[in-house]
Amino acid sequence: MKKLISKFLLALLVVPVMAFANEDVHLDKAQVNTRDYESLQRGAKTFVNYCLNCHSAGYMRYNRLQDLGLTEQQIKENFLFSPDAKIGDLMKVSMTSKDAKEWLGAAPPDLTVIARSRGADWLYTYLRGFYRDDSRPTGWNNTVFDKVGMPHVLYELQGEQQVEIKKNAEGHEEKEVKLVKAGTLTSLKDGKANTADYDQMVNDLVNYLVYMGEPAQNKRETIGYVVLLFLILVLVPLSYALKKEYWKDVH
Repeated sequence: MKKLISKFLLALLVVPVMAFANEDVHLDKAQVNTRDYESLQRGAKTFVNYCLNCHSAGYMRYNRLQDLGLTEQQIKENFLFSPDAKIGDLMKVSMTSKDAKEWLGAAPPDLTVIARSRGADWLYTYLRGFYRDDSRPTGWNNTVFDKVGMPHVLYELQGEQQVEIKKNAEGHEEKEVKLVKAGTLTSLKDGKANTADYDQMVNDLVNYLVYMGEPAQNKRETIGYVVLLFLILVLVPLSYALKKEYWKDVH
């Protein structure tokens, strides 16, 4: 019976790892720095303007943006679009789950902890991996999330991309998406931002999503450094002095 239980627990641990390994998707590296407040402010603005129309962040309040160096007036002017909204409100959308299911087929997920769930690199690659696919209801697909239901809400900035499917050394198909240059494929449509600017904007957005998953992280780490410094500079000398006093008659 014990062997059976052990095998069952081992299977529970191995199955998720196998499922993750089978995804076989190359993820680009996001440059995450939750102490870069300028990047976080830009990311928060992008989030409010483009993501908060459908996705809520139901565990994040607008007033937490003050921790990023924004004043209450700046938050009201740039992040609160409803006249009834208050700075202490949660970042929720007016669309109900029932309406979302009726209009979109499914309720868009809450994004408060999406970075903790998916990872920064996944989000960074996902937001840059949309391409035109006429077989999909929205006209869009994604290299990271195949048959994605979400349309490309940032396409006006990035432009419209095509996908080029190649086979790797093992014979498996790999998708490469890009605004293709002359000599390869032709870009369907250029966006308002060039590639570098769009990548930077997405990186700022991902940086903010990471920050939003744990807004107290910076403060927690700072307190940790202070505590360690206190232990090293204060308690260690006191402990050594106490040890010398306690053992002076022995030595």
